[in-house]
Amino acid sequence: MSELGARFREAFAASSGRGDGPLVFPFLTAGFPTPQETPDLVRAALRGGAGGFEIGVPFSDPLADGPVHQDAYTVALNAGATIETALEACRVARQTDPDVPVTLMGYLNPFLSYGSSTPSSEADPGDALAQPLEPLARRAAEAGVDGIIVVDLPVDESDAAREVLANHGIALIYLLAPTSTEKRIAAVAERAAGFIYLVSLTGVTGARDEVARDFEAFVSRVSMLTDTPLAVGFGISRREHVEQVGNLVPAAIIGSALTATIASAPDGARAAAVEHYLEVVTGRRSEETAT
Repeated sequence: MSELGARFREAFAASSGRGDGPLVFPFLTAGFPTPQETPDLVRAALRGGAGGFEIGVPFSDPLADGPVHQDAYTVALNAGATIETALEACRVARQTDPDVPVTLMGYLNPFLSYGSSTPSSEADPGDALAQPLEPLARRAAEAGVDGIIVVDLPVDESDAAREVLANHGIALIYLLAPTSTEKRIAAVAERAAGFIYLVSLTGVTGARDEVARDFEAFVSRVSMLTDTPLAVGFGISRREHVEQVGNLVPAAIIGSALTATIASAPDGARAAAVEHYLEVVTGRRSEETAT
């Protein structure tokens, strides 16, 4: 799609038109538990009702992630997972469902390292971010990626990256936390495309018993400054959480609880476990919780 963020907007609009609750975006760590299993887990997630994807690039120092994802990254890296593993997962999602919005999520160092090992003459050599990100943007576009989240890239240092990605039809997806200042929210609102990722709580990733009590006020603060769709993540693990945040935002992102589901499933049953879990949290199955 040539229009920046078009798949996100169309998916959000279609979900709103159906009136069946918010989209659920599963987060899958590429290469966990093995690179060979990742394509099957992607397809299983789609069968279970995934309305979009976040494909995580394993990293050795994921400061924003809790122990569940840290362990998954370690397992994936030890199994040989790379950015190419993540891009292949994106390709599988795109081939399986041409309309599903796909987001690649990772930290800046692996993305820059990928570019330094894949030199390009297309970007401005004087820009420390643009040149190494050009190869990643090109390969991500070929894989059908709609958006990229760079967890540790500050908004006030992101313009070069945003421009490189946009040149390939990819939106740079920004994160906001309850502690974000009005200045930062305004800066993100000015640049955002696709959707804005709202971190529902202060801290690292990980399943929680309940959504943060002040989340509604946080959504209100952001909504006053932008009409870009919002998605919420960090701590979402149950159908009741999805229903709760669905009253405020059009998408919920589920990471640690799904990763834990994969980790606890026996060999040969992981794809079925992913499909079942997502059927529950999307409301396709009538069960109160899934673990």
